[in-house]
Amino acid sequence: MPQSEKKVSQVFIGEYEHSVDVKGRIIMPSKLRENIGEKFIITKGLDKCLFAYSKSEWANFEEKLKTLPLTNKNARDFVRFFLSGAVECEIDKQGRFLVSSNLRTYANIDKEIVIIGVGTRLEIWNKESWTNYSSEENISADEIAENMTMLGI
Repeated sequence: MPQSEKKVSQVFIGEYEHSVDVKGRIIMPSKLRENIGEKFIITKGLDKCLFAYSKSEWANFEEKLKTLPLTNKNARDFVRFFLSGAVECEIDKQGRFLVSSNLRTYANIDKEIVIIGVGTRLEIWNKESWTNYSSEENISADEIAENMTMLGI
């Protein structure tokens, strides 16, 4: 495939604050809409947030989940965790998408949220939870960098 035809993987970056309307809808930031697509997948994420994937990235993630051994309890638990809560969302004409009540409950999403880009996915956090998680007393850039050297980064 010629260089100009190669599909470039989109990377999500940034932090966006929004509110949830009374029906449980959230506005997808305009800078993220094109990359996430008109339809995308949301599921329970780690750290009590939600993960959102474009359809193509979700397909990649599902392929990885399929390779996990069925005979391993931790692998089965991991697959159940992500797939049982997964739902397809669609962005409406006003740029909003509906988050199901079970996912809002899981991530304690009520009025104020933060959407962050983390590479191949978005994370949707309760604003207060994100503020607590990302505070300097919880996250030290020096400690993170030190731990990443063990992963070869």
